[in-house]
Amino acid sequence: MTSVTAGGPTGRTTTVTAFAPATVSNVACGFDVLGFALHEPGDEVTARIIPAGVQIESISGDNGRIPREAARNTAGVAVLALLAKLGHRGGVALSIRKGLPLSSGLGGSAASAAAAVVAVDALLGSSAPVETLIACALEGERLGAGSAHADNIAPAICGGFVLVRRASPPDVVRLPVPRGLTAVVVHPEIEIETARARALLGDTVALADAVKQWANLGALIHGLHTSDFALIGRSLEDTIAEPKRAPLLPGFAMIKRAAAEAGALGCSLSGSGPSLFALCSSAAIARRVAEAMTSAVRTQIGGEPQTYVSEVAPRGARVLSTCGS
Repeated sequence: MTSVTAGGPTGRTTTVTAFAPATVSNVACGFDVLGFALHEPGDEVTARIIPAGVQIESISGDNGRIPREAARNTAGVAVLALLAKLGHRGGVALSIRKGLPLSSGLGGSAASAAAAVVAVDALLGSSAPVETLIACALEGERLGAGSAHADNIAPAICGGFVLVRRASPPDVVRLPVPRGLTAVVVHPEIEIETARARALLGDTVALADAVKQWANLGALIHGLHTSDFALIGRSLEDTIAEPKRAPLLPGFAMIKRAAAEAGALGCSLSGSGPSLFALCSSAAIARRVAEAMTSAVRTQIGGEPQTYVSEVAPRGARVLSTCGS
C-alpha cells in the first residue's frame, strides 16, 4: 500500500496544516471498491495541540451547515479514532476549510477526515501506518455516509487510482494509470445526500447484474494495466448503482450522451452524485468533453456547474505547513 506524504515533525511542532483532494468513487463498475484522486479541489485542516479533548475551532466554506461538535463532525470523529488508536492523552483543536461542495459526490466527508488524520499524525510525530490512517478516517466516513466504505478515503489518503480489496482492516491496491488518461468532473448546482442515495440500492443484487459488474470491473483493471483505452471505455458501465440513482439527476442520459459524442471513454455518476465524471484518453479530448458536459448540465439542470479537468493525482493527503512554538 502506498505511504501517505506526512513527514515527521519534532515534538516542538504545535500546528500542522494538511490538504486532502477530491476523489471520484465507484468509477462506474467499481461500486464501493474503486476510486481515484483529483489534483483539485480539496479540503484543508489545521491541527494544533491543546491540553485535552478534540475541539472544532472553526469551519469555513460550509455556510454554517457542518456540526461543530467533534463527535458529530467527520474530521472530529476521525481524529478521536486516531488519538484512541495511538493512546494519546493530550488534545487537538481542528480548523477546517472546505474547498469541496457539500453533498457533491466528490468525497467531501472523506477529504476532511483524511486531511485531519494526516495533520494530527504529523502533529504528534507518530508516523502511523497508512492502514491506520485509513481505518481512522473511515470512522469519519461512517458518520458522514452512513457506512464505512473506503473508495473515497483510500484515494484521498494514498492518491492515485486504487482498488479497495477490503475496507476493514484496510487492504488497498494501487492501480497503474495509463499515460494521457484524464478525468472531467462536472458538479451541478444541486445536492444529493449520500445516505439517501445508498438507501435506494437495497440489500440485494440480481445475479445477472452482478455478473456483468464483475466482468466490467475485471476488464477495467486489465485495461488500466495494459493502457487499452478501448477496453477501458467498454468497461465503464454500472449495472448496480447507476440505474437506481440516475433518476435523482435530471437529464442524466442526455449529459452522458453529450460526453460520449465529444469523445469520452465513458461517463457516470461520481460517487452517489450529483457530480458526474468522464474519463478521456487525452487532455485535449477532456477539454472538449468538459465543454460538452458543462453545456449539457446547463441545459438539463440549469445553473452554473463547477467543472474540473484533471489527470489522476498521484499524491493524496499531505502536509502543507508546520509551525513550532
